[in-house]
Amino acid sequence: MILHQFLDYETLRLIWWILLGTLLIGFAVTDGFDLGIGALLPFVAKNDMERRVVINTIGPIWEGNQVWLIVGGGVIFAAWPPLYAVSFSGFYLAMFVILASLILRPVAFKYRSKRESAGWRSAWDWALFVGGFVPALIFGVAVGNVLQGVPFRFNNELRIFYEGSFFDLLNPFALLCGLLSVAMLVMHGSAWLMIKTSGAVADRARRYGMVAASVTIAIFAVAGLFLWMGIDGYRITSLIDKAAPSNPLMKTVVMEQGIWFANYSAQPWLLAVPVLAFMGAIAAFFGLKVRREGSTILLSALSVASIIATVGVSMFPIILPSSLDPKSSLTVWDASSSHLTLFIMLVVSAIFIPLIVAYTSWVYKVLWGKVNDATVSDKSGHAY
Repeated sequence: MILHQFLDYETLRLIWWILLGTLLIGFAVTDGFDLGIGALLPFVAKNDMERRVVINTIGPIWEGNQVWLIVGGGVIFAAWPPLYAVSFSGFYLAMFVILASLILRPVAFKYRSKRESAGWRSAWDWALFVGGFVPALIFGVAVGNVLQGVPFRFNNELRIFYEGSFFDLLNPFALLCGLLSVAMLVMHGSAWLMIKTSGAVADRARRYGMVAASVTIAIFAVAGLFLWMGIDGYRITSLIDKAAPSNPLMKTVVMEQGIWFANYSAQPWLLAVPVLAFMGAIAAFFGLKVRREGSTILLSALSVASIIATVGVSMFPIILPSSLDPKSSLTVWDASSSHLTLFIMLVVSAIFIPLIVAYTSWVYKVLWGKVNDATVSDKSGHAY
């Protein structure tokens, strides 16, 4: 009870904003290289044995990595109900495409080697490609639309009205963000393949990873310029009671060009976040070039995490802006669950998240080491 009183509503809201970002970064850094490897599969592996090697670098761990996506979705549902309601209903078709693509992965893993047919296995290999490329693309497209504002509004009874369509999401800036997402995850996946494989597969992964790192750097810079010069951001112009019950309509918001960079002007130290995104990708490029296995995966993870964090830092305190009615935009201070709900969730998270991290770390330790022809030819039945 004392701790509950010590953690006031404002503090809890800020903590959960940080935790949500951490969970999304955790998903991108762990399951991200799975998606990147799926997108790389048809290109880095030229025969059936090489494809099996690539698949088995992620086969034993991809399900555990996907836990972070499930936890992140649960956190949005429980900690930020209006955000869940708007995003999961407004982006319904996009979410359906992502889920359909992700469902292909377990099916492909399980069924690919059930038959010796080259056509059968090739079809499931392309299914794994779709299961990696499409979610990576659409996640980035979603972020691009969030930065531009989503066409939703609240009425006086706080009923939500979404007035967009699936094809509206496929605008130039959103597609640019989608390509950035694909490039950074392919870079990350290449770094993982360099650790887990050897020979021709590792060499091809290294070359594709260098290209992906270069594209990541270029698109991140172009997207930043686009965001600064061509897209309006959202600025809160009224005072907000950060400890008041959630009501998104109790504020005024205006749209202004370049406003997504205001936090960096107010707090210059925040520039470290996008700088780390660039530096991580540049260092990962050179790590891939000189075959530095251990450090390269850490550097690519740093770049991925910093790119995602750049979005959150740029938009804070806004979580989901409304292009239809700016005052309906959701913020850290007016879109959360109750004080008690956030506190109970924090206690539960403090218990279970360390357990998840500990178990995941143990699994990675047990499964550490390179995958090769002998590994996948093992008759134990454990290899895909």
